[in-house]
Amino acid sequence: MSGGSFILPPPSLWRRLDAAARAAFPAVSTALLLLLLAAPLGLPGQSALQPALLLASVFFWSLFRPAAMPPPVVFALGLLADLIADAPLGGGVLVLLLVLGVTRWTRRRLVRQSFLAVWLAFSAIAALAALLGWTLAALLSLTFLPIAPAIIEAGLAIGFYPALATLLSRAHRGLAAPERA
Repeated sequence: MSGGSFILPPPSLWRRLDAAARAAFPAVSTALLLLLLAAPLGLPGQSALQPALLLASVFFWSLFRPAAMPPPVVFALGLLADLIADAPLGGGVLVLLLVLGVTRWTRRRLVRQSFLAVWLAFSAIAALAALLGWTLAALLSLTFLPIAPAIIEAGLAIGFYPALATLLSRAHRGLAAPERA
């Protein structure tokens, strides 16, 4: 063999399935989390938890594994969330797609920062996303809606981000790591 080149055998079926499962983990786990939170669990503030955790999940995976959260997946997750919450279709989709865009736009700077800097960036994005969601809902209903739910949603997203980011970081390095397939 010249130049040290050689032909690798094609990966086995199990290896391809493992790689596909690892690639799908971020989207599937986020969708399952949405469905779990739609169940009547009796948690206080459960209705505000769903968009908060969805926002944090989309932000995290868009920042640390952008290939796992392409726009069609984010669109589908937003649509699922709108359907579950019985919200006007498209509002959540638009907000999530904008979060995806902003996260990807700032990714090169954020990915090298400390956790605190990433959390502060997420906090600003979550606050703006909640404000945009509130504005869209008010415009669609042609009514001035109370802003308290948007503030609670942003607060929950910001407050739960460290715990969720810890869990997702472990999954990112272990269960969902494509290089381990």
